[in-house]
Amino acid sequence: MRKITAGLFISLDGVVEAPDQWHFPYFDDEMGAAVGALLETSDTLLLGRKTYDSFAGAWPERETAGGDDAAFGKAIGDARKIVVSRGELTFTWRNSEQLRGDVVSAVAALKDEPGADISISGSVSIVRLLLDAGLLDELHLFVHPIAVRTGMRLFTEGEGAIPLRLISSKAFGSGVLHLVYGPAAAAGDASYDDAKVHLSQARR
Repeated sequence: MRKITAGLFISLDGVVEAPDQWHFPYFDDEMGAAVGALLETSDTLLLGRKTYDSFAGAWPERETAGGDDAAFGKAIGDARKIVVSRGELTFTWRNSEQLRGDVVSAVAALKDEPGADISISGSVSIVRLLLDAGLLDELHLFVHPIAVRTGMRLFTEGEGAIPLRLISSKAFGSGVLHLVYGPAAAAGDASYDDAKVHLSQARR
């Protein structure tokens, strides 16, 4: 079964909206390598309409221009790009197609297809949906040392907790934390009485 990974730039206060307005001062070689690694293991990109439009409006030209980011643009262009949208779409960027039918069922079917990993970049609504459905295998959060204080947060109010387990963590020289989470079993039941035991141990 294929693995689905998602990468998001996120602020200390949980904002994921418009990272182009606050994350570039922290983008360095370490982050570039980590973001590139997500693509290296995948051959398919799952994207929301807004993220796709942003990518399609920039990366084909950057690939053609042949600058420092042309190789990255080619890698995205060569990948299969599946766009989630309720509207009817037409595409001019190669290897692009629209997801048909129920999103959860269609993504579950994608996981069963042969191939490399499926990567999600941005596309917060898809990340939320797949977390709720238990279909997301790895959530890569690039936590920036800044409180943006306005904008859409990753998690919204809803019913039921989503327990996660920490797979790995790394601190970049810029102060960004690269945290990788995966699905976890329920956290279980505990109360302050359980916590008191640990507090008493800490004071010894």
